[in-house]
Amino acid sequence: QVQLVESGGGSVQSGGSLTLSCAYSGMPLDSFIVGWWRQATGKGREGLACMTKDGDTYFEDSVKGRFTLSRDNAQNTITLQMNNLKPEDTAVYYCATEASYIASYFRFGPACRFASWGQGTKVTVSP
Repeated sequence: QVQLVESGGGSVQSGGSLTLSCAYSGMPLDSFIVGWWRQATGKGREGLACMTKDGDTYFEDSVKGRFTLSRDNAQNTITLQMNNLKPEDTAVYYCATEASYIASYFRFGPACRFASWGQGTKVTVSP
């Protein structure tokens, strides 16, 4: 079973940047899809980005061109670099993977699917 722990959230003004980090343990994720999703208060889950084991990436239109995703399999980390942040980016952000499937996947985009995620880190963007 994989464990994921997010960090790096905080408060920033519109136009600013934040780097979210995710440290995972319990099993290697080299051969699994990894990525991030978020949930704003009172809204449903929103998938943001994912990366395959081969390094192919997908980004939702809402963050395309502003967010980048990277993974370091040697350091067991997944990073989301967020630039040009907007107030509508305010949400709790979750690091996720398709590994440790139990009963269902959260799916978005052409091939992104998540079965496990961490506890989340809050991002607040002020106008």
